Amino acid sequence: MKIAFVRKAFTPYGGAERYLVQLMERLGGLGHEVHIFAHRWKVSPPSPGGENTPARFHHVPILAAPSFLEALSFAFFSRRLLERENFDIIHSFERTLYQDVYRAGDGCHREWLLQRRKMEFWGKRFLHPINPLHRSLLFLEKRLFQSSRLKRIIANSARGKEEIQRHYRVPPEKIEVIHNGVDLEVFHPGNIVRYRDSGRRELGIGKEDFVILFLGSGFRRKGLHPLLDSFARLKERIPNAWVLVAGKDRIAPFQEKARRLGVGKKILFLGPTRKARELYALSDLFALPTFYDPFSNACLEAMATGIPVLTTRTNGVSEFIIDGENGFQIQDPLQSREIDEKILSVCKTAERTTMGKKARESVSRLDLGLVTERMLAVYDNLRK
Repeated sequence: MKIAFVRKAFTPYGGAERYLVQLMERLGGLGHEVHIFAHRWKVSPPSPGGENTPARFHHVPILAAPSFLEALSFAFFSRRLLERENFDIIHSFERTLYQDVYRAGDGCHREWLLQRRKMEFWGKRFLHPINPLHRSLLFLEKRLFQSSRLKRIIANSARGKEEIQRHYRVPPEKIEVIHNGVDLEVFHPGNIVRYRDSGRRELGIGKEDFVILFLGSGFRRKGLHPLLDSFARLKERIPNAWVLVAGKDRIAPFQEKARRLGVGKKILFLGPTRKARELYALSDLFALPTFYDPFSNACLEAMATGIPVLTTRTNGVSEFIIDGENGFQIQDPLQSREIDEKILSVCKTAERTTMGKKARESVSRLDLGLVTERMLAVYDNLRK
């Protein structure tokens, strides 16, 4: 098949982008002709269009200012470029105007605005409905879900499917739930033996210390504030604990907060990383008390590595977590004392290794190869 993927911007740090690259590699290996339509594609090595890349790169221009025009112009210009060629399948990862399949990996924007109200002061709550950027995204989202060309929506969680049905009245048979896939060989419990001790030595962390990893871009949305509040309350009860913060965002405000809370020396800000595999392996708990996450790839990768995960029920991956058995769920990230209880329970338990094994088992059916087969089945059914 000749397949086109649409993604506005690629960076090597995003979970959705890593998923897309893995999907393209699998499809290319099966002999399909793969194209990618994007405005920015940052991956090195190899460079876009090189002989080792799994896809042919097509540059989509955008109007970058004012900001709301970026999404609108990308949708418009990508449509013009896609209409010039004949593809068997056009699979968009963005809110666009011309696609056969849409993967709602970024969630439902209308639902995100509702969840966002929990973490904003009243002034921003008032401004969000009239913000041109949000209005443009809601416009595109509505057009997308009502498009006669759109044949299938891929939600990456049952919660995501429910949100789309609730907000846009899309028929349930048009939405298929295909959870994110993970490379079970790359993210493997064997990494703990391979990287744990050396990774801790490199960071100056002791073998017996308790390490909490937070990894994700957009620290506020992912719940770093309540995690820091919780960690500060626990500093006397778990004196050998550390928090590692990795991902892309402004570090300074969170460093200042950690200093004010008296835990600045026990929190390491690592910035964007390509060593997620090693960071999971040296950690005892992966914590992401996110306000909204359709399905966190980082949580999935941690579980595949055999690391218990603490996250919220507004994260799609929570569908694979049984509280207290293979990880922990919290109802509301603003109730950070609930985070205290979960951290203490995993810190004090002698069953942490067993919990990690159960985490691995619970995501074992999400092997990337099996997920790719499900996507191919969707493509084949659409062509019949």
